[in-house]
Amino acid sequence: MKFYNYCFGCMWTLIGGMLLTSCGGEKKTGMPGAGAVKDYKVETITLEHASLHTDFPANIQGQQVVEIRPKIDGFVEKIYVDEGATVKKGQLLFRISNPQYEQEVRTAEAGIKTAQAEVSSAELQVNKVKPLVEKGIISKFEQEAAEYALQAKRAALAQANATLANARTNVGYTAISSPVNGIIGNLPNKVGALVSSNSAQPLTTVSESGNVLAYFSLNEKQLLNISRIYKGATLQDKLKGAPEVQLILADGTVYDQKGRIETGSGLVSSETGTLSFRAVFPNPVGILRSGGSGSVRIPREIDSAIVIPQVATYDLQGKRFAWLVKQDTTVTSVALTVRPMPDGQSFVVEDGLKVGDVIVVEGITDLKEGAKIRTKK
Repeated sequence: MKFYNYCFGCMWTLIGGMLLTSCGGEKKTGMPGAGAVKDYKVETITLEHASLHTDFPANIQGQQVVEIRPKIDGFVEKIYVDEGATVKKGQLLFRISNPQYEQEVRTAEAGIKTAQAEVSSAELQVNKVKPLVEKGIISKFEQEAAEYALQAKRAALAQANATLANARTNVGYTAISSPVNGIIGNLPNKVGALVSSNSAQPLTTVSESGNVLAYFSLNEKQLLNISRIYKGATLQDKLKGAPEVQLILADGTVYDQKGRIETGSGLVSSETGTLSFRAVFPNPVGILRSGGSGSVRIPREIDSAIVIPQVATYDLQGKRFAWLVKQDTTVTSVALTVRPMPDGQSFVVEDGLKVGDVIVVEGITDLKEGAKIRTKK
């Protein structure tokens, strides 16, 4: 019995020691409970300057694109330029072969000689009958008939001169020159091809390279935004007051020459719901080619903007939210209307926050509606 009681007492002693050890261990670790308040970094909303821009896909065209077409029928005898070549105004491009026009020149020259001889003969006849009429040897009607014949011969000579000029003009059309400075387009016809003024395709095109035009479109909402930003009574007045624009090239680089928006369409397209605009850019070295693509970048400067880091926001069902800290240091989610900054790290807040508001800027994924926090600026 004594041994049994002794063991029973030892068991209770062991259990008591375990309980004391357990309680002491929990007190030592100091683990927080589920409702513990955590520290979060916050930021107070202020106003600052912001630079924004919007890019619009654009189609690049030469300021003047001239179709080169033959004015006469013939065979392509020689091509003096290649595709993509830069040419000057008056530079020879093609030569068209048609011996018929050279033959017409020779025929016209012979016709002039015949007409000149007939005029000389008619003048001689007038000089011959004139003294005879004065002496009364022949009738006055003979002199008038001779003078009328002279007038007819002179008219025939004038017609022969016109025929020669027309023939020489046609021969001149066999040499085709560039009407403007620019860049040669495609050359669909090769040497020996038969061409005419009624051909469906032109011989080539020449795109004037001094300036290029970038055509882009804005929808009605974007147009209204521009109308509110820029001052002016009409759209053209607003465009005159708009800042210079940039051209983003196909490889994503920024073109080194700035341009201006010249004009905009007065009608909204019923098919696309957009308005067409045109910007002009200098092209001193000819790097921009007609038919190319890019984007017109329209800048916008905001003197008093609310700027917040993108990491302070989260996306839910296509909407952007942030955590607003209330006076009692609890948080509530607020919906925002934002525009991304060019740095890719910040947003300009257009609606949802005001100056003096405090938002959480780090660790927002752990927060829940109404959660209490400790703020750390």
